[in-house]
Amino acid sequence: MRPRRQGAGDARAAAQEAVRAELRPGQSVELLKELHILTRDGLMNQDSRRKLKQVYHLYQFIEPLLQEVAADGHAPLLADHGAGKSYLGFILYDLFFKPLGRGEIVGIEWRAELVQRSRALAQQLSFARMRFLDMSVADAAQADLPGRFDVVTALHACDTATDDAIAFGLAKQARHMVLVPCCQAEAAAHLRRNKALQLARTPLAELWRHPIHTRELGSQITNVLRCLYLEASGYQVTVTELVGWEHSLKNELILARYTGQKKRSARERLQAIGEEFGLQDLLQTRYPA
Repeated sequence: MRPRRQGAGDARAAAQEAVRAELRPGQSVELLKELHILTRDGLMNQDSRRKLKQVYHLYQFIEPLLQEVAADGHAPLLADHGAGKSYLGFILYDLFFKPLGRGEIVGIEWRAELVQRSRALAQQLSFARMRFLDMSVADAAQADLPGRFDVVTALHACDTATDDAIAFGLAKQARHMVLVPCCQAEAAAHLRRNKALQLARTPLAELWRHPIHTRELGSQITNVLRCLYLEASGYQVTVTELVGWEHSLKNELILARYTGQKKRSARERLQAIGEEFGLQDLLQTRYPA
């Protein structure tokens, strides 16, 4: 019996070592356990591994932006919208802000119980330069916050919360925005509302005649409008995949860097798409001139 117990112990130790090999250098194991990415035994299931891979992959895009912002001793200020359980915010702090020794992360989340949990965890881990606000993304621009933020993130902020994060970034003159949209429904609702009129007006309306096409096209158009709006507002925009499609269907990553060069052609195309698809009301609400 004793050799069997020893063998089981060796197998567990090997599994723990394999998990540690997947972590970033200096990554807090205690943090990952508190976020339930690791079990109390230091192991990881497939769902947690997928979640961690997404956050790590996003970190690869955000880290160079933070390094750029932190040059010359500047203290980076980052707003994490739709923070949820703050996986992204905590890992950004653990891997970048903590060793940097300066800068602050502000997590914005409307679910009060998640905000309280994040505050308690930040205190437990002595992550002193993290704070969390119990409010919607839409209300954050009017909150008592600094007038400028360096980086604005929104990881899987649902439906119009991504648009609210963009509005916040514009209001706070963000140098960078990192957005992973999720569950866009507003444009699809506008398409459904005007479907009969558009079917009579243009054959393009066949693109959203069937409900499933309405949903998918609405999602696609929403992200196209967001990119054009950012370009019209002075940002250089890059669109890429967050991770492989086998890991998540909500996989589009929008990176926006402020250049100050407002593209008139982007504004014109934004208006043209709105007119072609009958989305003028949406433009006035979400992407005003």
